Amino acid sequence: MTLTHANVGRRIAVVLFNLGGPDDQASVRPFLFNLFNDPAIIGLPSLFRTPLARLISGRRETSAQANYALMGLEGGGSPLLRETQAQMAALDVALADRLGGDEVRTFVAMRYWDPLTEATARQVEAFQPDELVLLPLYPQYSTTTTRSSLRLWNQTYQGPGRSRTVCCYPAERGWIEAQASAIRSALDAVRPDPIRVLFSAHGIPEKLIRSQGDPYQEQVETTVAAVAAAAGIGDHTICYQSRVGPLKWLGPSTPEALEQAAADGVGVIVVPIAFVSEHIETLVELDIEYGELAHRLGIRIYRRVPTVSADAAFIDGLAQAVVGALAREGCAPAGQGCKARWKACPHRHPETVA
Repeated sequence: MTLTHANVGRRIAVVLFNLGGPDDQASVRPFLFNLFNDPAIIGLPSLFRTPLARLISGRRETSAQANYALMGLEGGGSPLLRETQAQMAALDVALADRLGGDEVRTFVAMRYWDPLTEATARQVEAFQPDELVLLPLYPQYSTTTTRSSLRLWNQTYQGPGRSRTVCCYPAERGWIEAQASAIRSALDAVRPDPIRVLFSAHGIPEKLIRSQGDPYQEQVETTVAAVAAAAGIGDHTICYQSRVGPLKWLGPSTPEALEQAAADGVGVIVVPIAFVSEHIETLVELDIEYGELAHRLGIRIYRRVPTVSADAAFIDGLAQAVVGALAREGCAPAGQGCKARWKACPHRHPETVA
């Protein structure tokens, strides 16, 4: 389908999905409960998962509160919603330039904290859209993030409108250029020192790749290859952060990559390659915890590239993804998607997000 004059005047809802974060110290525990009560995170029947989620969230509340407090935000919460709202405002402007004859409204649906998916679904239903575009703020598709968010939306939304989904965009032009530009600036600031770029992505258990056919690792590699080429990077490594629990996770871990860099006598620039907004994994884990580890290991240069946030190139890429989605049906990537035929891929297997 191509956009024609007949398409003008539509009511278009664009729904941005992310995980969410606690507003303040008091909401840390319920946020953690929602996280661990997600069957995509703990794959047990609800009879066992729910009490386990209560136990884990209770045990982790104090340490998690301390980590959120390290960011220095008023109330001791997460900046993720604020960052997402800034992205939404920038996307509104970009879409107004492209879809000026339509009434376009963007919404935010968070998986684990306000504004929760159920509340956002009611807002979109009240808007009565003719068209919907579901746009996860996870560039690389995973069963633990994108599928969880889309499944809950599809189970919750009862309103009108033809729906299209952008399932992923691991090599979308704007996303890649925003990352490459920030890396080039960081490299220019430390030349001619020997530097290794560490592309750090949130880890997932290896069994999700093997048993569920999760395309996440392949898509992270797709992103890294595209960014490295665009930024002209030589020495670089993919690594994975945020491991929890006894299962074997994707590796090498980011601490292991830092240890190798120290052994090789090179400085590091860390790139949060799977995150589009600043939150606890970037501001605490990368900036503070791994920064301190790098210092202890004797790494002389440790820099972290900021997330793309509301970078103009990234927002332009999201706007292009929305316009492209309106010109087609169903669920598809923006740009390069999966290379292999992963059984969890929603483009090839739309029933997986039903």
